Amino acid sequence: MKHFKRFILPILLLLISIFLKYFIEKYDFTYEESYPIFDTVGSILMIVSIAWLLISSLRTIKRIFLERFNTAAEDNLRSRKFQTQFNILESVFIALIIVIAIGAVLMLFDDVRKLGVSLFASAGVAGIIVGFAAQKFIGAVIAGLQIAITQPIRLDDVVVIEGEWGRIEEITLTYVVVKIWDLRRLVVPSTYFFEKPFQNWTRTSADILGTVFIYTDYKVSFDALREELTRVLEATPLWDKKVNVLQVTDAKQNGVEVRALMSAKDSPTAWDLRVHVREKLIQFLQKNYPESLPKTRILVQSEGEPGVAIGGFGKVPDVNK
Repeated sequence: MKHFKRFILPILLLLISIFLKYFIEKYDFTYEESYPIFDTVGSILMIVSIAWLLISSLRTIKRIFLERFNTAAEDNLRSRKFQTQFNILESVFIALIIVIAIGAVLMLFDDVRKLGVSLFASAGVAGIIVGFAAQKFIGAVIAGLQIAITQPIRLDDVVVIEGEWGRIEEITLTYVVVKIWDLRRLVVPSTYFFEKPFQNWTRTSADILGTVFIYTDYKVSFDALREELTRVLEATPLWDKKVNVLQVTDAKQNGVEVRALMSAKDSPTAWDLRVHVREKLIQFLQKNYPESLPKTRILVQSEGEPGVAIGGFGKVPDVNK
């Protein structure tokens, strides 16, 4: 019943068009001079109602089919794939139906029909002119069709575009809307995804690795830090229990760089997990190893005292003494 409602108006319009086109003249409801007018109006309404019915049928079929696929589920890759394809193909078919309907309505008038024949005779020149004038639009439409077929992006994909992190909110034939994490919308032409590189964090799956960098002094206990990372991860539901690694990734003159690597079910969860782990590791260092926090050493020596400073870490005897 919920799908039948969308057919009520176009069916009613179709019945009115049939009445105007076939029954007005048959049963002499009006003057004979007005028959051509009612016939033309009936033809226009019939074309519009049929186009409307086709569009409603297309949308109803799409909704019935997509009800089987839940994009709210965790593993929704297949659902998002079908959502993307159906949305773009729906736009293509609706555009074709509207163009054909407008053309059929215009062909009902003799003057327009004669003009169409003239344009058709010069279609080569007109096609070149239109091609140059609308090449960007045509390119965007073709790119939209390519997105539907090759699917470099899908609805609800997590992407990084122009340095902005967000989700694919809408895909049309000519442009894509990205919902940025702070609720802004980034509108990108469809051709962008075939001309410039971008990051797609959910191309094959939603799970992702998150990293946290901690900078400490050389005196830190890496084993204790590794144990604390495991304890923090096991205590939070944000972690998917797949990856738990702590590595020393760099050593510089003023301290060391420690990287904590962890996994989560999707990128928003990974962000929350990274923030949580970073906070807990810093608190752990503050409480248990305050001497291991990053510091800069400065050597101060009295005037005339022999010795030279090396790298700010200590001194060596003056060999000239």
